[in-house]
Amino acid sequence: MANAFCYSSSSFSGVQKARIPPLTSTSKPPPLFDGTTRLYISYLCPYAQRVWITRDYKGLQDKIELVPFDLPNRPAWYKEKVYPENKVPSLEHNGKVLGESLYLMKYIDDNFEGPSLIPSDPAKKEFGEQLISYVDTFSKELYSLKADPIQQASPAFDYLESSLGKFDDGPFFLGQFSWVDIAYVPFVERFQLVLFELFKHDITEGRPKLAAWIEEVNKIDVYTQTRGDPKEILDLFKKRLLAQQ
Repeated sequence: MANAFCYSSSSFSGVQKARIPPLTSTSKPPPLFDGTTRLYISYLCPYAQRVWITRDYKGLQDKIELVPFDLPNRPAWYKEKVYPENKVPSLEHNGKVLGESLYLMKYIDDNFEGPSLIPSDPAKKEFGEQLISYVDTFSKELYSLKADPIQQASPAFDYLESSLGKFDDGPFFLGQFSWVDIAYVPFVERFQLVLFELFKHDITEGRPKLAAWIEEVNKIDVYTQTRGDPKEILDLFKKRLLAQQ
């Protein structure tokens, strides 16, 4: 089960479906606000990945058009005509453009067909909200790794280990797959890869519940089809770490 996210670039390219080429600064805009629902993303952005997984898990590939950007070279019209915040993800729907990944996950779950990602059981709903309230802290702790990355990262992954297994009707945070799993998995994906490849540290060591969760999440095709290219992820983190030195 260990190192389930540590896959090579060659295996990555072999399992991914053909992806739409990302738009660049020279790309013309789609016919904006023509009634089409569009999800603007970057293939490497973990926040955008959350909403992309949500769309696909609910089977909305034909209802919500995916519009990927090359973020460092994004078109000017995106900020000028679509989303002044100039970030991804954003959702163009019913003549409006909405942002913020956690909000968009819930918005899509509430406003579109498909299996619900938020359980109705009160205990699961309450625990889910508790986990969601921690996810920004979790990601910030991981992105602020500096002198001793392994020691610094341990409390964040210990939190996941202690949170898993609360419900015994499935291997996920709330038993069954939910928005909580989607909220966390892009960050676990990146930091399992980074800590293993750059620091030879296995985040699942001594964390059997986390190892089982990773194994189960990797059986969900709509998640695995959104994974980032490991080489590009590692390159980004190497630049970040160099900038912090």
